[in-house]
Amino acid sequence: MPVRIQQILFGLCLIGFIQTGHTLPESKDPLAFDDRPLAEAIELPDWFKLSFLDLRDSLMEASQSGKRGLIVYFHRHDCAYCDAQIKVNWNSEDIIQYTRKNFDVIAIDVRGQRNVTDFNGRIYTEKEYAVLMKTDFTPSLLIYNTQGKLALHLPGFRPPYQFRAALEYAADKHYQRESFANYLERAEAAMSFGQEELNENDAFISPPYNFDRSSLPGKTPLVIFFEHPRCHACDVLHAGPLSDVEVNTFLRNLDTAQLDTHSDTPVITPDGKKTTARKWAHQLGLSFAPTLLFFDEHGNEIIRVDSVIRLYRLKNILAYVLSKGYQRYPTFQIWQQNIIR
Repeated sequence: MPVRIQQILFGLCLIGFIQTGHTLPESKDPLAFDDRPLAEAIELPDWFKLSFLDLRDSLMEASQSGKRGLIVYFHRHDCAYCDAQIKVNWNSEDIIQYTRKNFDVIAIDVRGQRNVTDFNGRIYTEKEYAVLMKTDFTPSLLIYNTQGKLALHLPGFRPPYQFRAALEYAADKHYQRESFANYLERAEAAMSFGQEELNENDAFISPPYNFDRSSLPGKTPLVIFFEHPRCHACDVLHAGPLSDVEVNTFLRNLDTAQLDTHSDTPVITPDGKKTTARKWAHQLGLSFAPTLLFFDEHGNEIIRVDSVIRLYRLKNILAYVLSKGYQRYPTFQIWQQNIIR
């Protein structure tokens, strides 16, 4: 059956703009953009903190100036998702003011060669530090509290309402009481837009969902799409990247399944445990839909995509998994740098 997309709504992203007093042109969806590498380098906001990339000194300066923490922002100068982060999230005056009030932001180029001194005094190049912190995707944010403890890791580009929620989650120390996934879930229960049913794709296998690879390896890698109804980002994914012929050719070479994270559908996980889709999503700490989880033939997680994903990145991730690039390169980012010219 063809993918059933009746209408792409602005959904949660629109809510984020409404709440901050901004309006979004009807023709402009911040989740629907061309994600190929940019021809011109992105300019970072001029309010980012100038830094010698000594994280200890940067955190101390943030604390002394009354901030609630430090944001380490991993980026690339040609990254379309970084461009969206700056033009959508850090283009909202409300989000800018909230960020500057509570955090200092320092930028690290995942392909850069400047020295970074971590909180333990060890020195790495920017590129090495990005690998150490397992930065598969740009942009990625590490948000630290004033004691240098990681409050939140936010990979990839998130819609405005989620990004603002992430800042509040860290600034108000909600991480001391609950996971970011639980924090978001309470808000999303009242703020869901989109179609009432899950989107369909011919590549998705039918239940029962037995993904057990603990005793008998699978013949191919496995990808699971964790989605739920009334999910704007899910609708955008299906209407765009998942309608691409090449993407669907890739998917036919994988075991491909879709789970509703709001359902109690029985599932046997790749490591052989019986659970439900809802419980497994909670156990995995998923805070974004759609999230794509890739597993190898033995049930080991290869990579997860828990942020907005467009066509170019999705094709590359599928190639990374099917070519077993993860066996040679420590992160998707490094694989992409060496393979995709």
